[in-house]
Amino acid sequence: MKLNPREAEGYFAKPGADKTGLLIYGADAMRVALKRQQVLAALLGPAAEEEMRLTRMPASDLRGDPAMLLDAVKAVGFFPGPRAVFVEDATETAAPAILAALDDWQPGDAQIIVTAGQLKPSSKLRKAFEANPAAFSVGIYDDPPSRAEIERVLANAGLKNIPREPMAAISDLAAGLSPGDFAQTLEKLSLFKRGDPSELTIEDIDACAPQSTEAGLDDVLNVVAEGRRGEIGPLIRRLQAQGTNAVTLCIGATRHFQTLYACASDPGGPAQGIGKLRPPIYGKRRDRILRQAQGWGAAKLQTALTLLTDTDLTLRSAGQTAPAMAVVERAMIRLAMLAQSR
Repeated sequence: MKLNPREAEGYFAKPGADKTGLLIYGADAMRVALKRQQVLAALLGPAAEEEMRLTRMPASDLRGDPAMLLDAVKAVGFFPGPRAVFVEDATETAAPAILAALDDWQPGDAQIIVTAGQLKPSSKLRKAFEANPAAFSVGIYDDPPSRAEIERVLANAGLKNIPREPMAAISDLAAGLSPGDFAQTLEKLSLFKRGDPSELTIEDIDACAPQSTEAGLDDVLNVVAEGRRGEIGPLIRRLQAQGTNAVTLCIGATRHFQTLYACASDPGGPAQGIGKLRPPIYGKRRDRILRQAQGWGAAKLQTALTLLTDTDLTLRSAGQTAPAMAVVERAMIRLAMLAQSR
């Protein structure tokens, strides 16, 4: 039986203990893995592995021993409770063994939980699970998580007392980050707020959200974008002492000014443009980026990006003789002077 996304979310939260099995497939392995973790935890409980009620096997092992899956499905457990056999990374080569186990499944056997990559509608695996009235097939796509799914993840992380604005920020993060990065961010937030009963704030989220560049590099880029050319030299020396090379600094500057240009060139203005950035930016960093984009304007930012492109080409040129960091420092100073110009 095929489940649509809304039906699937309900089933993942409360899977049927008397069903034959479940196929979860999709192009994003992390999204598939997170859904598999969710359904196994809901089906078997937290002690399934210790009680030997969960058997894991790579689908590649079924090629050499097709009966391996059916044996695991029929095995009698030592502990009471539902059992499952998890087949990982299934392909069409594993289909005969999986289809045989589905056909021979009887009430009381372990459920068959299968994960796979992207499967075509003509896939034997998809057809078998979709045609079986006691089994389910779910496709996982790169859609942003629903509000209900975000609330479930927040509850699992122990995060409560979330006002409207921070909740909107978390929703933006969920849409802009990969599922793995989003889960790690919420885990950091949970640890950050542990023992703190106060409301979650934008500042809390900003402190835990992943940053696009290293803090030391951010310092230099902000100084350049704000036209504080007297501070550029000492900061570059510090970065150089830490092992940062000229190409890394040039690439970081290009990304920073591309972000500013994306804000400044938006038809609705920088304030609207910054809301479209992915991953989203929050808190003090958002305010700073917005001020920089408003101060530069789209025309000057085009000039800045041209200068950075020329600098990058110079660094990569076979005929380059000047010290690479000196070339980048000169470009940073020129950008800071451009920021101060009218």
